Amino acid sequence: MSKTLKDLKVGDLATISGFTSEDVPAKLYEMGFTPGTELQVKNKAPFGGPICISIMSNKSLLAIRKAEASQILIEKK
Repeated sequence: MSKTLKDLKVGDLATISGFTSEDVPAKLYEMGFTPGTELQVKNKAPFGGPICISIMSNKSLLAIRKAEASQILIEKK
C-alpha cells in the first residue's frame, strides 16, 4: 500500500513520488507539490483540520486539507 502525505506524522520528512490519480488539482502544482519535491510535516490540526507542510527547497510553509494530502503519494525518508 502506498503512503500519502496524510499518513505522515509531525516532523516526518518525505519526497513526493506522484499522485493517486491523474486528476490532480492544478492548485497543488501551483503550490509546489510536484514529484521529487522534498517536504516536512510541521503541524497537523486536530479533528481533521489542515496539515502544515514545509517545502524544503524554498523553506515555504503551506497548509493543505487532509483531502488534498490524501492525493499526494510520498516516499518517507
